[in-house]
Amino acid sequence: MTTTDAQRTQMETGQGFVAALDQSGGSTPKALSLYGVEPSDYSGDAEMFQAMHDMRARIILADDFTSDKVLGAILFERTMDNTINGKPVAQLLWEDRGVVPFLKIDKGLEDEANGVQLLKPMPELDDLLKRAKAAGIFGTKERSVIQSANAEGIASVVAQQFAVAKTVCAAGLVPIIEPEVNIHSESKAEAEDILKSELEKHLATLSAEELVMLKVTLPEVAGLYDSLADHPNVLRVVALSGGYSTEDACARLTQNPKMIASFSRALTEGLNVKMSDAEFNTALGQNISKIYDASVA
Repeated sequence: MTTTDAQRTQMETGQGFVAALDQSGGSTPKALSLYGVEPSDYSGDAEMFQAMHDMRARIILADDFTSDKVLGAILFERTMDNTINGKPVAQLLWEDRGVVPFLKIDKGLEDEANGVQLLKPMPELDDLLKRAKAAGIFGTKERSVIQSANAEGIASVVAQQFAVAKTVCAAGLVPIIEPEVNIHSESKAEAEDILKSELEKHLATLSAEELVMLKVTLPEVAGLYDSLADHPNVLRVVALSGGYSTEDACARLTQNPKMIASFSRALTEGLNVKMSDAEFNTALGQNISKIYDASVA
C-alpha cells in the first residue's frame, strides 16, 4: 500500500478527529494571547510566527498527539515550510506521529456580499499545490463564510469552492471544502438547508477519481449532513466548532454520528506557554480525549 493509499484509508475509516493547527496572520495574535504569549512578548511578524511555530511544535510532539486519536492535522503554509527537530513538519507528522498532513491554501476572505464571504484570489495556487505535494501533504483546506440564508450568495460560495477543489484534485491532493455557516446567523438553519442542496448538486458533477472532504459548521438539525457523508466522492465530513465552547461543540457533535471534529480553539483550550511539559501534556491530552470521544460517540 502506498503512503497516499494508507493516508486515504485512515481519513476514510479511522477513528478520531482532525486537528486544525492552521491559524494564519490575522488570527495568530489572538491564538498566542490565549496561550499566554502577548504582543509585548514578540517584535514583528517573524518573532510572532516563531512563537506560533513553537506552540504548534509543542502540540505535535505531545504524548497524546498521535494517530491513536488524531487522524489528521491542518497546517499553515509557514508550518509546512518549517521543521520540528530538524525534520520537515509534514514528514514528521506522518512518519513519527502517524498523523495525515493537510495544508490551508486560502488567502483569506473577500468582504461580505450577498450574505457571504468568498475566497480571495489565489494566483499562486498551482505552485503552492506542487510544493505541497512534494512536501508530503495529503490534502488541502480552503474556507469561505456564509453569514445569512442568501441563496444566490451560497450558490456562489459552493461553486467557487468546487472550482478550487477540482484544481486541487488535479494536483493529486484531496481538498477539504469548508463553507462555514456563522453560528450567530439569525437564519443559520435555513442557510444550512440551502448549503446542503448546493453541495449535493456539485458533488454530482465530480468524476469517480475526484475525492473531497467537507468541513461544515455543526448543524441546527442533527444528522443534516448524513447523506453527504455517505456520498461516494466524500471521504469524510468534519465539523468546525465555529465559536461554540468545547463542551457545546462536543455535545452537538455527538448528535451527528457521521461527522468527526476538526476543532482549532477547542483543541488548545487551557494550554499555557508557562506550563511544564507534564502539565501541558496532561491538559492537551484531556482536550484530545474529549474531542476524540465526541467524534467516535
